[in-house]
Amino acid sequence: MSTVFPSGNELERKWFILDAENAVLGRLASKAANLLMGKHKTIYTPFLDTGDHVVVINAQKVKLTGRKEEQKMYRTHSGYPGGLKETQARRMRVQRPERMIELAISGMLPKTKLGKQMYRKLNVYAGDQHPHQAQKPELLVK
Repeated sequence: MSTVFPSGNELERKWFILDAENAVLGRLASKAANLLMGKHKTIYTPFLDTGDHVVVINAQKVKLTGRKEEQKMYRTHSGYPGGLKETQARRMRVQRPERMIELAISGMLPKTKLGKQMYRKLNVYAGDQHPHQAQKPELLVK
């Protein structure tokens, strides 16, 4: 008996909505990463993208536990000497709340071409409005 692998044309990709309001950032990110990778499906294969599309709403209302609001730092580097930029989580929430969730989820995906392909199926919005009503996304409860 041979093993059957899912191919691209027989994969059915669903759309899911995750509401980030009062959700802990790490727990929300791990749930989204599992959906993007397809680990919730019986046809999950580590070297194939079998995941679904994920829409995260209310990104500005995500919860950080402990003192992470003041202590957590997001770092970027330009590549030039002295090019390190640090941003506190409190400031990141004001400026770009979507980026907090995007960084948390991308850190949980594989660091390969396949991981980048999975990351493209993620859509994060600061408010509760999103332009994906036509795909009939399914709301997941926390």
